[in-house]
Amino acid sequence: MTRKTVLVTGAGRGIGAACATLLAERGYDVVINYLRNRDAAAAVADTVRAAGVQAVLAKADIGVPADIESLFETVDAELGGLDALVNNAGITGGFHRVDEVSVETLTRVNAVNVVGLHLCCQQAVRRMSSLYGGAGGAIVNISSIAAVTGSPGEYVDYAGTKAAVNAMTVGLAREVAREGIRVNAVSPGLAETEIHAAGGRPERLAEMAAAVAWLLSDEASCVTGSILNVAGGL
Repeated sequence: MTRKTVLVTGAGRGIGAACATLLAERGYDVVINYLRNRDAAAAVADTVRAAGVQAVLAKADIGVPADIESLFETVDAELGGLDALVNNAGITGGFHRVDEVSVETLTRVNAVNVVGLHLCCQQAVRRMSSLYGGAGGAIVNISSIAAVTGSPGEYVDYAGTKAAVNAMTVGLAREVAREGIRVNAVSPGLAETEIHAAGGRPERLAEMAAAVAWLLSDEASCVTGSILNVAGGL
């Protein structure tokens, strides 16, 4: 049986790295996108290859449209197609009140979390959709419980971008459902990142990765347009 290919953005650490590792164990060839820390991404690639599948390192800034185009061209060139996309790359822009956030921060956070995610979905649809001759596929967007709480006093701008991710997930799911593509989101708690691994709670990352892997799997073949909260009841 032909192995499937998955692209995980922001896969050099945290939830992205956990997703790349688990999906490799489930038999996916993995494209590991990263921005700055090549050494961390290379370590993830070593773990992926140890599972007996292919790993491709791909540097790209998800906040830059030209980088996204190049990233997907790398997927085509190295692995010949795409079956799944995990939109994990995202930034908070730091802690600040609404009346203190700079235009530069607003622009960058939205460029990565909203525009970049949208463009990655666009590229994936062009490869997966039956309208383009594709065989279908699945997309999982990493959202945040901040989309619901609003994150007052921390980063309301970031929360707004994650609310946009939720809306985009539902809308895109309905748009491409008849074209063989499922689209869902996983919504972690605010601190569900590599911090848990450093603090002795690596199982939190494993839970996020397991949720993503399930949504990509055939076991979730009737699940689309869903926002799965994995946030401890928040």
